[in-house]
Amino acid sequence: MLQSQIFAKTSKSSRADAESVNADLLTRAGFIHKTMAGVYSFLPLGWRVLRNIENLLREEMDPIGAEVFLPSLTPFEQWEKTGRLNSVGILFQACAANDLGRKVHDAHYVLNSTHEEVITPLVQSYTVSHKDFPCAAYQIQTKFRNEARVKSGLLRCREFRMKDLYSFHTSEEDMLEYFFHKAIPAYTRFFDRVGLGDRTVIALASGGDFSKEYSREFQTLCPAGEDQLFQIPGTDTYYNREVAPSKAPLWGDPKEKELPRKDVSGKGIIGVAELAAFLKIEVERTTKTLIFSSDKGFIAAMVRGGYDVNEEKLRKVVGCTRMQLASPEEVTTLTGAKVGYAGPIGLPASVRLIWDESMSHRKNFECGANETDKHTINANFGRDVALPEKFYDIKVAREGDSDPETGKRYDVHRAAEVGNVFTLYTKFSDAFGFHFTDKDGKEKPVYMGCYGIGTSRIMGTLAEILHDDAGLQWPSAVAPFNVHVLPFAKTKDEESFNVALDLAASLEKAGLTVLVDDRLDASAGSRMADSDLIGIPKRIVISQRSLAAGGAEVKDRKMGEAKVHPLKDILGIVK
Repeated sequence: MLQSQIFAKTSKSSRADAESVNADLLTRAGFIHKTMAGVYSFLPLGWRVLRNIENLLREEMDPIGAEVFLPSLTPFEQWEKTGRLNSVGILFQACAANDLGRKVHDAHYVLNSTHEEVITPLVQSYTVSHKDFPCAAYQIQTKFRNEARVKSGLLRCREFRMKDLYSFHTSEEDMLEYFFHKAIPAYTRFFDRVGLGDRTVIALASGGDFSKEYSREFQTLCPAGEDQLFQIPGTDTYYNREVAPSKAPLWGDPKEKELPRKDVSGKGIIGVAELAAFLKIEVERTTKTLIFSSDKGFIAAMVRGGYDVNEEKLRKVVGCTRMQLASPEEVTTLTGAKVGYAGPIGLPASVRLIWDESMSHRKNFECGANETDKHTINANFGRDVALPEKFYDIKVAREGDSDPETGKRYDVHRAAEVGNVFTLYTKFSDAFGFHFTDKDGKEKPVYMGCYGIGTSRIMGTLAEILHDDAGLQWPSAVAPFNVHVLPFAKTKDEESFNVALDLAASLEKAGLTVLVDDRLDASAGSRMADSDLIGIPKRIVISQRSLAAGGAEVKDRKMGEAKVHPLKDILGIVK
């Protein structure tokens, strides 16, 4: 391909509005163009990279599933059946954009962020007998999510490319067999092939309230990643922060003398740091109390200052299926105070108190006084509030915490999630009444799994971590071209230009993809700078000087070495 055919141009200067390395480099190198926040056009070079990623993925998915292509629009009724229409906060809807359109067809649809509501009834319509299982289908499609805050270029978008695979089984055992022995190995092979294998780990994450085990996230270690991973030192066990079991560093002196409890006025104080400064105490001495309503009644959850309540952990401790923060009216009824001043002392007996383990070993701690604008100081277990029979881990882990089982302090990493696998059990099949007839003639539930990979996010992750000061460094498996040929000639009649075209043709005949920079009016320096910025693995410069020296100059983009080789040897060197 001739570079003059590509209308997109490179840019030498960094973009002031680029919020990440990948957004800056991909934009400057002419791979993507920002249409609006979280929405990008993929330009010719970028589309080639994305296609290469997706084609590699197809090679790993085809042995374990059949490719389909599902609609982006879904009737509201499908989402109502699963109960997710009003519980998923990132849904877009599609409808007519103006009065003319509404006169034609005034309907509203869900613009799919995921496809369980489509694939489940689709497969249901074709599978009835146990003989039809197991089966699996996948697609690669554009998804839409109403993200509250888009950032980091292709790492978090409102419109993005994604592969989602769904599997269907007659038993839990068969579902888990597919999950662990087909899906996860296929993912591991794919990330190895795409160039991220040595930086990508499997992290345990939330499996949802319908799953018995953790989900698995494929996380690429990356400073710009949104996720925080907690690793048990010396092991390959990683937890996403959202589920990491944690033991807080011990704080407090059990021998400290108990002081008289008293209430202190403090109006409009925001945050534990400000509260601790106002009361002239340590942050660790403060207490965060949150009131929740659940199907098991009202819950008061207490964590040490500096920590947040992990609602998923709390839900498991309580054993409830439904839980949410109590409304301001409920908080006032229970505490007699506005939100923000709740505390464990004097709450109604109907409110169950759950204490985080970070609260143990403390004396003379602060808590809400259950009176608006009032804070209690010097509270103590046994005297002011009953010593809990048990302390639980109900907090969001923080750097400095330890693994409760090993006692080892976690190593903490930033990472970008590039894939995930979930066991769905019968959550969606139950919603659609999806059953199969077993050998004994009885109807039984269908078990499901889902497996996602963000292909455009992988492109952004590769750009984020594989670059140097000069530009991108694409792995050969996904690069827009294998070879970048730069003829240094003043006119297209010169020998070096025609030799370059002949070399490119021979390389393409051998199965390589080649981009020829035929922009002869640009300076040699700017063209080589563009080549480094674009990041094609091999660069070949052909000039009268190189021909006089015996051939062409070959440079490996990653290694940075440039050396003249005979033309007859170029194919072998490049391959």
